[in-house]
Formats: sequence, C-alpha cells, structure tokens
Amino acid sequence: MRPSGSEKAMKKSYIGLFFLASFAVLAICPWIGVQGISPSVIFDAANDPTGQEARIFWQIRVPRVLLAWCAGATFGVCGMVFQALFRNPLAEPSLLGVSSGAALGAAAVIRLGLAGSASSSPMMAVGAFIGAMLTIAIISGFSRMARSTKDVTLLLAGVAISALFSSLIMVFQYTGGASETYKLLSWTMGGINVVGIEEGARAIPSLLISTALAVFYSTELDLITFGDEIASTRGVELERTKRILFVGMSVAVAIVVANCGPIAFLGLIAPHIARMAAGPRHLRLTMLTAAVGGAALTICDTAARTLWAPADLPVGIIISFLGAPFFLWLLFGSRKV
Repeated sequence: MRPSGSEKAMKKSYIGLFFLASFAVLAICPWIGVQGISPSVIFDAANDPTGQEARIFWQIRVPRVLLAWCAGATFGVCGMVFQALFRNPLAEPSLLGVSSGAALGAAAVIRLGLAGSASSSPMMAVGAFIGAMLTIAIISGFSRMARSTKDVTLLLAGVAISALFSSLIMVFQYTGGASETYKLLSWTMGGINVVGIEEGARAIPSLLISTALAVFYSTELDLITFGDEIASTRGVELERTKRILFVGMSVAVAIVVANCGPIAFLGLIAPHIARMAAGPRHLRLTMLTAAVGGAALTICDTAARTLWAPADLPVGIIISFLGAPFFLWLLFGSRKV
C-alpha cells in the first residue's frame, strides 16, 4: 500500500526538522561550556587571535565540535551500510573488529613507548590506523580463502577477530605500567580531544568516503536488502559491490577510530532513528543518518565536557550508556525497525 500525499508531506517535514536540528547542534554547541564565550569573539579573533576567549572558541571548541559531528556522521553511515550488507538490523562497525584492531594498534604504540607523555599523539593515530587496516586485510583474506563474501562469513570473522584483539589489549593493560595502563584505558573508552582546526578536520575524509560510497551504491543497497537473488537478477554484481562497500566503510571507520578511539553503538543507533523518519530508501537515508549521527555524538561530547567539569568524561561512556538499552530494545522490544 503506497503512502498517501499527507503521509509523504509529513515524512518530508520530519526529515527537514532532523536536518535543521542537526545543523543547529553544529552551530550552537561551540558556545556551550564551563566558561561563557561572548558572541563578539567571532570578530575579536581577527583583531586579537591570542585572546583567551578566541583561543578557547577557535582552537578548542570549534575543532572539537567539527570532529565530533564528522565522526558521528561517519559511524552512522557506516552502520547503515553494514546493516544493509548483512541484512542484520543489529550490525554496526564495532562488531566487525575494525575498532578492536585500531585499539590494538594504539596499545602497541603505547607499550613500545612511542606515544610520548600526552594522552593522545600522532603516533597513536598512526598505530590505530595500521591496526584497523590489518583487521580489514585479515577479514578480506578469510573471505578470499572461503571464496565468498557471504554475510555470515564476514560478520562472524569480524566478531572472532574482535574477541582476539580485545584479549591482546587486555594483555597490554595487565603487563603495562600504571601510566601506560591509564593512557590505554582512557583511549579505548573513546574520547574527542583536539587542539586546532587541522586536528578537528581529520574526520572529514572519512565522512566523504562513507557518504560518497553510500550515495553511489544506494540503488544496489536497496536491492541487497531484499536478498542476494533479487539483487543478482536486477544486475547487481554482488561480490564486487559487497567487497568495495565493506573495505570502503572499514577504511572510513579506521580513520575515525584512529582520531577518536573506538566508540560503540553509534553506528547502531543513528541508522534506526533516521529510518523511522526517512524510510528504507538509501539515497535519502544516507544523508539523514549522517545528520542524526553527527548531532548525536556532538551532543554527547558536549555533555561529556560540561556536565562533569572540570573532569572531561570520555564520550564513549555516554554513548555506551545510551546504546546498550537501545540495543536491548531492538533485540527484544521491537520487530518493526
């Protein structure tokens, strides 16, 4: 049964409200913090860029909000694509082992003493990216050995590798010194700590990769959700399409995790919320999922740095606190999402 004109109009209005709210969050959150910032700082920065308010706003808050929004949008889009590829509403990036691989790479950098004294460093980001790419290579290798990119094969391989890497991370934590253990523990909780607009823009490539692939293959994703047989009869090259999307989304996740640490459940939450408003068509769903994911992580990160001030709570804790009940609701309380 096709939706009526009023239902279509209502759906469009909901989508517009989601987009408006997401960009409002992006514009408002830099002004929220323990220390109040005068609106004149936008103009004062040009005259006195070394002023305290200008430095707080332009060098800390704006880059942090930018990174949070881009990272959240990337996690959301990647989760949406994985749910379509595996035809599993509970699929999300952390299940596929990429986050654990990135965390293992960062742990290795810390244990080798290459991270320095800072809570995060470029070497940690490099190690995390290498670990994530290693995970992709291992899963892709298993799929080639099995001569298949079947949904269950890739998903179970990712879960197994995630468990293996998590155990290795615990070994690093147990055998490391107090400083190393604390640094590793805080990073694996997921946090957004950046200084300077260059660091804040590090997640933009991941957002461009994920959204471009999702939009380009939106028709294929629509068909894959109906089953491999239907997609094949409609001309979809299943093996090639699945491999490109899996590797591309994993690379996007790797870039984000390398800069923010592993953040679970966001790739699960954002697509489902967006799907309630936009429906199942992936062309429209991609953009709305990005908007929801970006707003969600930005709001949670703003709460993490203000509600417990002067402590800066890792945003991954808040996302997990909200995501676990959402996961259980999907698992037991809803069969329609």
